[in-house]
Amino acid sequence: MDNWAFYGSILLFLAAYGLIIWEKINRMVVAMSGGLLMVLIGLLDQETAIKDDIDFNTIGLLVGMMILVAITRRTGVFEALAVWTARAAKGRPLALLGLLCLITAVASALLDNVTTVLLVVPVTLTLTEKLQVDPLPFLISEILASNIGGTATLIGDPPNIMIGSAVGFSFTDFIVHLAPIAIVVLVITTALLMLLYRRGLTVREEDRQKLLALSPGDEIKDWRLLKQSLAVLALTIIGFSFHGILHLESATIALAGAMLLILISREEPEDVLLHVEWPTIFFFAGLFVLVGGLKATGVIRALAEWSLGVTQGDVAGTSYLILWVAAIASAFVDNIPFVATMIPMLQDMGQISGMNLEPVWWSLALGACLGGNGTLIGASANVIVAGIAEKNGCPISFRGYFKVAFPFMLLSIVLSHLYISLRYF
Repeated sequence: MDNWAFYGSILLFLAAYGLIIWEKINRMVVAMSGGLLMVLIGLLDQETAIKDDIDFNTIGLLVGMMILVAITRRTGVFEALAVWTARAAKGRPLALLGLLCLITAVASALLDNVTTVLLVVPVTLTLTEKLQVDPLPFLISEILASNIGGTATLIGDPPNIMIGSAVGFSFTDFIVHLAPIAIVVLVITTALLMLLYRRGLTVREEDRQKLLALSPGDEIKDWRLLKQSLAVLALTIIGFSFHGILHLESATIALAGAMLLILISREEPEDVLLHVEWPTIFFFAGLFVLVGGLKATGVIRALAEWSLGVTQGDVAGTSYLILWVAAIASAFVDNIPFVATMIPMLQDMGQISGMNLEPVWWSLALGACLGGNGTLIGASANVIVAGIAEKNGCPISFRGYFKVAFPFMLLSIVLSHLYISLRYF
């Protein structure tokens, strides 16, 4: 690949990214246009873009879970959960923010962060509407908590699944090595978020008492559909937990669950599909192709090779560098293709040098997962929350999110650096 293609792909990616930050043009239009330009000017061919770069496992997972959530929402269960959560926090917005962060993080570790935000965000929007309070602090906090919680386990975030599969790490390995630092980061981040938003989150006593007077059971509109939805959701979640044994991808499980629920609930398919966040789906497709252009022209590989060359085989130095490079790269480029490129590079380095790469793998996982918190397009969960928020009339601006989240991301990487240093060296 010549220099024109190498630098041309960088310029095109940066131009698209600049337009996303500018926010004057819809981000889906920017991402799709940028991806199409990669193909039109010959930096990437269509077959490669569709076959290798668009992650249809991610796309299928999102569509399947959006269908499940769209049908489940009709039962009123999210309103009931909102009332239950509010009563547990006694209607106090700061306590509610902390409780929602905890719920989001734990659910992200046990399920995955995309599924979690699809379930939690509708509850949050219902709560904030009833309390007449700004939803943005809650949504931003939940994005951060979902990525932190997803860091803790093998199934919590796609980069962990990829690393575990490539290296042979078990579910227990991830809990032993990553859960301790994920818990520390979550506690500190939640405390600082509550401190940051303490003055802005005020609610009238009248609204608080009105919410506390509600009963969760009264919010359920269709008990039959609720039983069907919960049964299918449970089956889907069990499927996620055993997807390795079943030799099925998460997209297959999610789409099978969605089709099963449409079949048994007899909901109108056209009506259900109207509630899928199609702009978010197409945004992901465009972003995957944009990043695919960087991969095809050797940009991501060059970054990986530079990272490995700087440390000259020193395990500690390599671990620290991979942590920081993965974090910064994952904030601005989707972490899935970056990790996919780094895995074979690290495997080759291990074979050549013979050094113990275990700390480096954990550094890559921490950097990729936590780095996704840096910007609004750094991780799948971020984009999902932004799409749902925009559809509900409370858009999250790229710059507004960046000002809050990027410093928190840097803090989490500093804590991870200290953790790696103390535990492995």
